[in-house]
Amino acid sequence: MADLGSLDLNLLRVFDAVARERHVTRAAERLNLSQPAVSNALARLRAALGDELFLRRPGGVEPTELAQSLAAPVAEALDRLRDTLAARAPFDPATSERVFAVGFSEYAEAVLAPPLLERMAQDAPGCLLAIAHADRTNWEALLESGQVGLAVGVLPEPPALYTRLRLLPEAFCTLMRRGHWLAEDELTLPRFVSVPHLLHSPNGSRDGALDAVLREAGHPRRLGAVVAHLSAVPEILQRTDMVITLSSRLAAQLALAHRLVLRDPPIEVRHTRLSLVFHRRLEADAGHAWLRRLILAIARDVAPANLEPPAV
Repeated sequence: MADLGSLDLNLLRVFDAVARERHVTRAAERLNLSQPAVSNALARLRAALGDELFLRRPGGVEPTELAQSLAAPVAEALDRLRDTLAARAPFDPATSERVFAVGFSEYAEAVLAPPLLERMAQDAPGCLLAIAHADRTNWEALLESGQVGLAVGVLPEPPALYTRLRLLPEAFCTLMRRGHWLAEDELTLPRFVSVPHLLHSPNGSRDGALDAVLREAGHPRRLGAVVAHLSAVPEILQRTDMVITLSSRLAAQLALAHRLVLRDPPIEVRHTRLSLVFHRRLEADAGHAWLRRLILAIARDVAPANLEPPAV
């Protein structure tokens, strides 16, 4: 096998594109090269490494064991090189075609993504925002691997390698269907816990923000269901007696969109706060800094949590 000193490093870009696409033609399109040029580069790399690297199969190519072992470190090295070069390059949002890979929690995506994309369409029409799901279970792995450049969610204090910016402080509100017997009169704690509760938990946890305070008050709630995706919530509330307690900006959005009833829970819940976390190696990246400033500005301007839902 060739050592690094004798290897044409341009060939690694071709290797990375084929490893990501699993298809020679798509890799050529990704690199703006002809298919013969990519095939020639692969032949040179195969000769240098003494391995087939990619085997033909219906619909594309399949990496060999060596190619699989090389894919992650090659991708990481190239991504970090791109980050370093991008940090030193000027950034003009009006003309840039940069792809911004970010990790958002489902709540952050629902509240921040619409106004963020609206602003990007105006100020950076050639840029692409690619959102992956991020939460407290995977945000650090996403950032460390370079899959995303920043993560936004209710996140724990990060290690020293990361910078944390605090965004929206958030209260909680409870949603239920119109005509629900808890929609009128005083919402006492015993009435509140007398009905089954719906919990939105993308990572499958059965312990939400309400549970600790309800247990401490001596009124634990009964879960009726746990769902991973917000899209199912309105229809479940319309069809059952379940109620759900969510971050209030999101609850207000759902109440307005689906004609649900919005009420304050009868117990004080510790406010949460979204955080924006990114690796410090990106602090000087002009494009990344522009996106961070835009997210911070949008978080300041996002609709307040006391949005009035339709009348009961």
